[in-house]
Amino acid sequence: MRETYDVAVVGAGPAGLAAAVEAAEAGLGVALVDAAGQPGGQFWRHYDERHARPGDSAGHHGWAVFTRLRDRLRALSSAGRISYLPGLQVWLATRDGGGTFTLRATPVVPGEGTAVTARALILCPGGYDRQLPVPGWDLPGVMAAGGVQALLKGQRTLAGRRAVVAGTGPFLLPVATGLAAAGARVAAVAEANATLGWLRDLRGAASAPAKGFEAVQYAALMARHRVPYRTRTVVTEILGEDRVEAVRLSGTGRDGRPAGPVTEVAADLVALGWGFTPSLELPLMLGADTRKDTDGSLVVTVDAFQRTGVPGLYVAGEATGVGGAVLAGQEGRLSALALARTLGRPADPALMGRLRRSIVRGRRFAAAMHRTYPVPPAWTSWLRDDTLVCRCEEVSYGDLRHAHDDLGADDPRTMKMLARPGMGWCQGRVCGFATAGVAACLSRRESTADDLRPLSTRSLAAPVPLGELAALTDEDAEGRGRDLE
Repeated sequence: MRETYDVAVVGAGPAGLAAAVEAAEAGLGVALVDAAGQPGGQFWRHYDERHARPGDSAGHHGWAVFTRLRDRLRALSSAGRISYLPGLQVWLATRDGGGTFTLRATPVVPGEGTAVTARALILCPGGYDRQLPVPGWDLPGVMAAGGVQALLKGQRTLAGRRAVVAGTGPFLLPVATGLAAAGARVAAVAEANATLGWLRDLRGAASAPAKGFEAVQYAALMARHRVPYRTRTVVTEILGEDRVEAVRLSGTGRDGRPAGPVTEVAADLVALGWGFTPSLELPLMLGADTRKDTDGSLVVTVDAFQRTGVPGLYVAGEATGVGGAVLAGQEGRLSALALARTLGRPADPALMGRLRRSIVRGRRFAAAMHRTYPVPPAWTSWLRDDTLVCRCEEVSYGDLRHAHDDLGADDPRTMKMLARPGMGWCQGRVCGFATAGVAACLSRRESTADDLRPLSTRSLAAPVPLGELAALTDEDAEGRGRDLE
């Protein structure tokens, strides 16, 4: 593609869809690049639209919001005001000396790659399930909670017939009720924290009243399907030979250390969810500043208009802090309007003001949620020396302790070099947060942004054919700002 767009938007979830249509309606030339074959992102993941049927929207929140955005996207694409590019995974982002951005993307289905250039960039990469290791979590039948939900929404497929849903946070509820509604027996929902934590921040809890109504709906569904909900309870071991057969549930103290009775529950599916980790490959590639958020995640630092410290680079949605689809959509809209105003296009200041105030309230609610459902500080007490932390490279907790105790690895970067966690296929996406936590715990300190950053930075954001790497010119490599070898 030789055309230079006013803005390229990466990601077609709530933030990216909102940003793309808002920017196009403000008169900007927009390219929308997304890895999925249809819009919606993880939050609005749904069955193939070519084979849609009544009931496909069941279990979705804000479905009417999505369909309106999708209709606007289709109309703007038909009018030539948005170039919608689905099925493309961006693996490299660069910015040249003149401030023009180039995105290099490869098809998810093997084919010829492409490049998209734009004067500005709005990154809305979303996030993925955060995982903590537990003995037996490498058995078949153990899945990320988001993966279980993705199979239900995107493929109409049940991952198991008798499930235990465990971890922390409100996301466990839609996963459990979705499984139950689809015919699975949910034997337990194990919430690591006490839900009364909301009482410590009533102002934050009241900042999003619609969330309270959702909670009531989920409580009613849990009661209808007779799903047991256990607070201050964690999965300390997953049992089985060739696949999951049962889990051991333990009560915990305030820090998450097992301190209560242990019960064994039969299951053929374990859905684990400890919140979400933002996808930061592209923002970090372009030099965006980061910070540690309330939930312990590394997130991009933005100003009140979603601008990063890199000129022309905006970031919206979960990459700036996990806060849900409504907040992500508001940030996407605001980033597009702020860019339009910068480029001299009309942007309603009253609307921008309302969006900014809504975002402040949304962030206040998100902070209250993260304080109510934190990752338990003593989660490493569940581990044994033979528990795998990095499944790609088969690095155990004992290997990490050896690297720390005997080889002096006091930080995750050194631990990665000496014990190889994060060196495999997923490049630390699954084990990065856990490795940083183990390093901090062994050093008797809290993890920092400096701990998280080395395990979030990747030279290439996605697997790419060697031919595409070989096709890069010297100028491309120089703009990358580092040796691509």
